[in-house]
Amino acid sequence: MDVIERWQSGDVSAFEALFHQYYRSVFTTALIMLGTRDEAEDALQEIFVAMWRSRSTFDPARGGLSTWLHRIAINHCASRRRTRRAATVPLEEVTEAHFERQWPAHHDSPEELAMSQWEHERMMAAIGSLDERQRSVLVLRYYGELSYQEIAQALDIPLGTVKSRLSQALRGLRRLLVAEGQRCGEA
Repeated sequence: MDVIERWQSGDVSAFEALFHQYYRSVFTTALIMLGTRDEAEDALQEIFVAMWRSRSTFDPARGGLSTWLHRIAINHCASRRRTRRAATVPLEEVTEAHFERQWPAHHDSPEELAMSQWEHERMMAAIGSLDERQRSVLVLRYYGELSYQEIAQALDIPLGTVKSRLSQALRGLRRLLVAEGQRCGEA
């Protein structure tokens, strides 16, 4: 019996193993979607409680566990944003969690480290300003590392809509980053 079957049958140790496998990805998704570390931590707990409670509804024939779990995460975060109207992503919150797994172990110089952090902060601010539908697709694709088909399944939208929203999100990011670069150049 594999870990998913054991989890579905109520095995707590299998659930813990799945938690450890997916918590970083789910936390990063929640952090980017909700905007604060506190909100993301609360959401993380609630998402995994929902995962445990609805384990009998997971059907491997309909898609992977990661897709199913990210759908729960995105839906939960969207619901929290609607009820709490969370602000956009505070950069100091994202930097700590994101860089923990994204940054290389070392940089050649302090300038390179500063430039990497500055670029990351610009990107997080731009992602935080996208509308929720575009941000959801972008987060699942580039942070959740889901395929287009998995995103379509997770969000219950057509594949063409995934591609369209991702294209719109990337154009929006490009526009925001170019505009900010021009403002920085004028200062």
